[in-house]
Amino acid sequence: MTKPMVYVTRQVANEAIAMLEAVADVEVWAEDRPIPRDVLLQKAEEASALLTMLTERIDEELLMRAKRLRIVANMAVGYDNIDVAAAKRHGVIVTNTPDVLTEATADLAFALLMAAGRRLVEANRFLLAGGWTSWNPYLMVGQNIYGATLGIVGMGRIGQAVARRAAGFGMRILYHNRSRRPDAERTTGAQYAPFDELLRESDYVVLLTPLTEETRNLMGEREFSLMKPTAVFVNVSRGGTVDEAALYRALVDKQIWAAGLDVFQQEPVPLDNPLLSLPNVVALPHIGSATYQTRLEMARLAAANIAAVLSGEEPVTPV
Repeated sequence: MTKPMVYVTRQVANEAIAMLEAVADVEVWAEDRPIPRDVLLQKAEEASALLTMLTERIDEELLMRAKRLRIVANMAVGYDNIDVAAAKRHGVIVTNTPDVLTEATADLAFALLMAAGRRLVEANRFLLAGGWTSWNPYLMVGQNIYGATLGIVGMGRIGQAVARRAAGFGMRILYHNRSRRPDAERTTGAQYAPFDELLRESDYVVLLTPLTEETRNLMGEREFSLMKPTAVFVNVSRGGTVDEAALYRALVDKQIWAAGLDVFQQEPVPLDNPLLSLPNVVALPHIGSATYQTRLEMARLAAANIAAVLSGEEPVTPV
């Protein structure tokens, strides 16, 4: 009996490939760049399952051609690259990889907070450029982190993990979410706040919302104008949640102190993006969950979802 075919759009851990090979024939896009759209469409026509990344757009066009497709396993917690409603119409299951990347992403969010607040990247560049010629009491001064007020926008798993880290720094923790999280309030000491109040009172604002039509350009000119001139903005959600032109103006006009960004509206971010020219921006190439251990667990979970569906079982983490 012919095995179903699984197509994997990037090279992933050998352990995950072995899990897939136990139930299917497996093909992998082996190049170190996103799979071209025409190749993806061609492979989707043959595949019973796709293991995808955020770089792949799974939409009506693809689903119309993918007559054999039973599951799209997205190796990410977010799935804004997938038209979930269209997948449902076509009878295709969509899964993601929650939980396994929570702690790594929270680590990165807090690292960005600290790097931007204490000007670590700027100070490193200053030193390497030969700027450190004498001691000065105001050399590369930044903002306090210990005891400061942190505002978390989006109190899901990652938001709660960031709050746990903030508690260790003696921070006052505010959060805004579509619904209150009493459990998170009890375990982290976080306090619910209306969105505008959070922006006005926070020394650090960390954005952790998924990208939806509701949250697209959530942070714009009005929102940045509410923040303190000493405040730091951190985005580890999706680039589309922020109006980048408004953020640039807020930083240049000193409406806010600094920003730490792991995501951008266009990725990879063009080098002529004005935000990259600012000394008070710490910019990273979307590495929120990029640890060896986390990538392995994400690949394993995506493979487990595919193996379950192809074996006639329920997926582990359906969207």
